[in-house]
Amino acid sequence: MSYLEQLGSRAKQAATRLGLLMQEEKNNALRSCAASLLENEAEILAANEMDVKLAIDNGVKESLIDRLRLNPKRIKEMADGLLQICALSDPIGEVLSMTVRPNGLTIGQKVVPLGVVGIIYESRPNVTSDAFGLCFKTGNAVILRGGSDAINSNMAIVKALRKGLADSGCPEDAIQLIEDTSRETARQFMRMNEYIDVLIPRGGAGLIKTTIENSTIPVIETGTGNCHIYVDEYADFDMALNIIDNAKTQRLGVCNTCESLVIHKKISEGFIPLLYERLNAKGVEIRADETARAICSRLSVATEEDYKTEYLDKIISLKVVDSIEEAIAHINYYSTKHSEAIITRDYSNALKFLNEIDSAAVYVNASTRFTDGNEFGFGAEIGISTQKLHARGPMGLKALTTTKFIIFGNGQIRE
Repeated sequence: MSYLEQLGSRAKQAATRLGLLMQEEKNNALRSCAASLLENEAEILAANEMDVKLAIDNGVKESLIDRLRLNPKRIKEMADGLLQICALSDPIGEVLSMTVRPNGLTIGQKVVPLGVVGIIYESRPNVTSDAFGLCFKTGNAVILRGGSDAINSNMAIVKALRKGLADSGCPEDAIQLIEDTSRETARQFMRMNEYIDVLIPRGGAGLIKTTIENSTIPVIETGTGNCHIYVDEYADFDMALNIIDNAKTQRLGVCNTCESLVIHKKISEGFIPLLYERLNAKGVEIRADETARAICSRLSVATEEDYKTEYLDKIISLKVVDSIEEAIAHINYYSTKHSEAIITRDYSNALKFLNEIDSAAVYVNASTRFTDGNEFGFGAEIGISTQKLHARGPMGLKALTTTKFIIFGNGQIRE
């Protein structure tokens, strides 16, 4: 049996036990894991420092190093995330419906775990803890394959979590980490449909594309965020500037950051110079179309590729449009179906945008940075699903469950 097959076999055995745990047993284990993260803070930070140093030596840009870097505050946030999951209602075992058929059979649907969840992700070591917590609470075992850039951090975090599980009397194999970060091992992992029930890639477009093309396991797509903000002709300028500033600059290296702006032509002459001053003060380059550059010559030239790009950097694209219909068409064409926002005081335009934009999260007068499991009240998240089947948007506990039919009879046979 190969290394990966051993992990898969152990995960399946653990999943059988996890599916039978009561809510309080799971909550006690999560509390133990949260305590273990804090108790092993020094070891985790030392491992993370190795990863950060290597990233700096390799010339990785600062926004991506920020995603990688841990500190005591972020480790506490990881521990707090596990405690927040404790406070959430356990969906496992819930009976969604019960219907009595004419023949006397009572047929219902019961919420059950998926089984074994595989997650492939990049850079962000906090995902290791978040993913484990959500999977564990829903009775799923998880096999993690993080990126090589965070391998030391991930190993230290998993070690602490497994200790927390052992201390609580729960199976340590509820979480396992693939320590071989080679691409070939990743591709082999994607073909382990005998052991893994669902595979979730969390990262950039390249990772998601590779997973979809190579996986024999059902895939839930997450991550890529070419998020748009449309400033309507009826927008409040101060509100628009504040929202764009927050959505673009609060944190660059995350998938709900705004990467593309669409501005209505009627307000472009008054708004674009203000926008340039606001973002230029934060060091953000605006790559714009010809109409916008005629208004503000200090803007850079946008290419077709810019409108498709998730920068994760101090760069944003800008397009001027003649109507809300053109704005919606532009966004739906270039969007990665993650999060989009309209800034407007017009009720009809707000509803039109909500109804016609085809993305997982659509906002009126708010920052796209709110697309997050914790902000939506789900606790930590497994990722942001940008597809339409099974789960869409921030994936909390319910997204990691499925159902089975339960049928009660009293001797019925089919004629």
